[in-house]
Amino acid sequence: MSAKAISPDNDVGIGGDTGTAEAVGVRLGAVNGMEYHALRAEWRRLYRQEPPKRVSRDLLILGVGWKIQEQAHGGLSAASKRRLAELARDLDRDGDIARARIERLKPGAKLIREWQGESHRVTVLEEGFEWRGERWRSLSVIAREITGTHWSGPRFFGLNANTAATAGARESAGA
Repeated sequence: MSAKAISPDNDVGIGGDTGTAEAVGVRLGAVNGMEYHALRAEWRRLYRQEPPKRVSRDLLILGVGWKIQEQAHGGLSAASKRRLAELARDLDRDGDIARARIERLKPGAKLIREWQGESHRVTVLEEGFEWRGERWRSLSVIAREITGTHWSGPRFFGLNANTAATAGARESAGA
């Protein structure tokens, strides 16, 4: 299959109409058959900037393919873009996104945890949390106040994987 880069005047791109799944399939098939220099030219056309230096042909195919699909079917939602930007900021700041992996809680959400027979209700605020009428900066501080020992706040309140088994074992050991 012979593939050619499309001129900047023709935003329809490889294979025709961008609005149909069939046309997108044809365009993606054409991209797969393009040579390295043609892929770089197509990247420039679609992204309106130079592709990264020393990028592999496979990554060029993925980037060009993504852009073709984005044009035909729409890109990321505004919420997804915000979340990605937030993860990038966390990674730049901390060098890790482990804490950010826990799904963001919406303000107003209630977290309820029973500990040694007492029920604890925490309300998620825009900035921090409310527990017993006071504002707190993190769930871990609240968990420490409740238990008297260091806990991962998200784990204590059941917000990550394998929590139930771990929390149950730790609670019975601490009770």
